[in-house]
Amino acid sequence: MGDFFLMKYFVYILYSASLDVYYKGFSTDVNKRLEYHLDSKHKFTSQAKDWIIVYVEEFDEKKEALKEEKRLKKLNRKSIEKLIG
Repeated sequence: MGDFFLMKYFVYILYSASLDVYYKGFSTDVNKRLEYHLDSKHKFTSQAKDWIIVYVEEFDEKKEALKEEKRLKKLNRKSIEKLIG
């Protein structure tokens, strides 16, 4: 068998100091996704230009990453800040 590329999936949390808000998302390339948010290509994140990555978790399976993203989106601010330390 030949070599093959194993896709990785990521759940991430961004933070904007100017908005004082966290944004949770899913991607196969977190750095490109951050550029997307910074380039005002997403309605919510286009409100700020100071997004930074504060949390990333890697998954081998897409369904697991999407499940974790859904869980993160339900967390309150205190729980998010405890998670990111």
